[in-house]
Amino acid sequence: MSRFRADAPSSPASGADVAATLVWRRTPVVAVALAGAVVLAAIGLALSRPDLVAVGIPLALCFVWALLRRPAGGALEVELSAEAGDGEGVVVGRVDIDADAEWVQLAVDQAGRRTGMADVAPDEEALRSRSRLRHSGPIELLAVTARAVALDGAWTSAVTPTARLRWNAAPVLRRLQELPVAPRLTGLHGSHEGARPGQGGDFRDIHPFAPGDELRRVDWRATARLSRAPGELYVRRVNTLSDSSVVIAVDTADDLGEVVATWGTGDLEHSGTTSLDLAREAALSLATAAIETGDRVAFHELAPGGRTLRSGAGARYLARLRDVIAATGVSGDGSRFRRTPPVPQGSIVFVLSTFFDGAAAELATRWRASGHAVVAVDVLPEPDDTRLSAEQRLATRTLLAERSDILVELRRTGVEVLTWRSGDADAVLRMLIRGRHARQAAVRR
Repeated sequence: MSRFRADAPSSPASGADVAATLVWRRTPVVAVALAGAVVLAAIGLALSRPDLVAVGIPLALCFVWALLRRPAGGALEVELSAEAGDGEGVVVGRVDIDADAEWVQLAVDQAGRRTGMADVAPDEEALRSRSRLRHSGPIELLAVTARAVALDGAWTSAVTPTARLRWNAAPVLRRLQELPVAPRLTGLHGSHEGARPGQGGDFRDIHPFAPGDELRRVDWRATARLSRAPGELYVRRVNTLSDSSVVIAVDTADDLGEVVATWGTGDLEHSGTTSLDLAREAALSLATAAIETGDRVAFHELAPGGRTLRSGAGARYLARLRDVIAATGVSGDGSRFRRTPPVPQGSIVFVLSTFFDGAAAELATRWRASGHAVVAVDVLPEPDDTRLSAEQRLATRTLLAERSDILVELRRTGVEVLTWRSGDADAVLRMLIRGRHARQAAVRR
């Protein structure tokens, strides 16, 4: 069972109420009752057995009763709801039924698989389900179809449309101590040392008093030492604290698991941790670390019609961003994005992808050429090829070799490459930051 389950509040992605008008039809029970009565009567008359004829009388009466007591219309309503349960990744689903019928038959699917059928009485809580999610992201938690039953099964209604409840499971949050900073800092609020004079930063210089300077900034010792004329004052200036512009771009074209044999099958039950599990975890962890530092974060889903959140900051924005990340799933048609998302000038861009076809790498290279700092985050899980044949294993090695060439080319263009597979992502980020500082110091020398 995957470790990438929700540890933050998750929520239903959409409502799941279905109401239908009951259209009744006879079941084979009516025909069986008539046939049984006729057969017993014929045998009883042929064998001069009045007891057999008497046995068939109740069946005949049931047949007549079913024809005369046909149900008149009515309605059937199915309501699905869910809430987070006790325990990590546990979700409790609930099915409520309201129907003008004796009882209701339900067929229940969970995560796309038929898990059971049940006969329930209406006007009460019909069923409760308890699921432990193996993956983050959007999932079809419950799908229920129903039909009403009357007169001991003599009449049933048409099957209702399927009521579906989708659930967006938030990924695990990994606490990061430090993030790389954008090459160009913006704004007058944040926690990063800026290059302009302002407030909140470290000492900058001693400067003659000018219009707009605050009197409390006057450095009297420097004034006594440096002033050459009466009334000449000197102020102590500090650097401003600015924020960094962070952009997170997630490539949703692929969702590849640890087990290579499941690639392209959509079998999440046996796939192990998937690339989108890691991408959602990385996106939430990076966004949380940036916003807690005071930076502004933008989010882009690299898919046709993908979600986009413009730059924002603060706790409310982080909650909204968490919901968007939890709802990020594999793109439906598998087509690639064509439009380059807008990125504020001088941002640091994290591109989260498996980097198989080169589309995300091309976009990262384009952003790097525009002057942005770009970090390519490799979210492909460690491949497990134990279930492959020799031919499939050879094809997989070829595919991975081509992917390695793409990552090498990214490094040559100045894009930092970060592998997000295990719990050492924070350590890798710190190494990346130290490497950037060392290169900047070498350039200054």
